[in-house]
Order: sequence, then C-alpha cells, then structure tokens
Amino acid sequence: MTLRIYTKTGDDGTTGLFGGERVLKSAPLLEAYGGVDELNANLGLAYASGLSPRNASLVERLQEDLMVVGSDLATPLSVKRSPIPRLAESEVLRLESWIDELEATLEPLQNFVLPGGALAAAQLHVCRTVCRRVERRVVELQVHESRLGVVLRYLNRLSDLLFVMTRVENQHCGLLERPWAPRHPLSDKG
Repeated sequence: MTLRIYTKTGDDGTTGLFGGERVLKSAPLLEAYGGVDELNANLGLAYASGLSPRNASLVERLQEDLMVVGSDLATPLSVKRSPIPRLAESEVLRLESWIDELEATLEPLQNFVLPGGALAAAQLHVCRTVCRRVERRVVELQVHESRLGVVLRYLNRLSDLLFVMTRVENQHCGLLERPWAPRHPLSDKG
C-alpha cells in the first residue's frame, strides 16, 4: 500500500483520528500529538548535528518511541483492535535506567546551568523544552482522558533524560557547562 501525501480530507480544517473520528485541527489533542511530532523533528535535527555515539543511539530509539506516543495519542480507546501500539510503563522504566546510566558518568550538579555548549547539546536543550511544552499539553488532556498517565510519566522522564544527554554531549565535546549565577537586576551596571 502506498501512502499518499495529500488526501484533501483536511481542507475543511479537520483531521481524522485512527478509527475514523474527525476532529478540528485546533483541538487540544492535536496540539499534543503535533507537539510530539515537533519534538521528533527536533530530535532528528539533534541527530543530524553530530551527536556522540551513545546519544545518537538513544535518539534513534527515542524517535521510534515518539512515533508510538503520537500514534497512541491519535488512537481513541474506543478503537478496540488497534494495530497501533500503546505506550507501556516499561518504557518509563527504561528511560529511568538510561538517566541513571548517563548520570553515573557525570560530575554531580552543583547549580543550575545555562542551555548551550556544543551545537548538538544546544539542540538537545531545544528538544527538552519542546518536550516540556508537550507535557503541558498532555496535562490539559489528562483532565478528560485518564488513559494518558503513562504518556505523562514518559514525557516527564524524557525531558529529564534530554537534560542529562545535554550534559553528556558537552562532556563528550570537552566543553564545560556554563553555571547560572543569579544576580540582582539592579546590581548590573553593564
């Protein structure tokens, strides 16, 4: 089966969920899974910017996971025999194990750090912030769809993992993280 790029079915401002239901393209659900797509595209940009081997392999797996997350969000529970996989709690635990593995290679944080460093690390910071936005959109949906608990936990851990990955990337490139040193706004004479 060949997928067509255009179907013309969305010309009226609606899109189809898996199972056939049509919803407005401005619906909160579409904000959530559109954000997942945006996050996945940003991970692709991070990958293309030349990640360290470990981070590159993690991004490959995370992109596969995000396809599942987006498909899960786009598939109502009323679709009983769906070929679309659902996110499992084991995926959240896998993220936690990766966080622990990577953190063991880093110096403990003593303060907040400013986003940046190597290009790939900076791109991973963008991914982290997009992930947090997607998480906020899913929190909005959670009020109406309690099935999203695993997705919420996954996104929360993913943003943590992405932060740790930025630190690993900067370490791999031999760059020191820039600590944030808060100043009183009136004390800056610059």
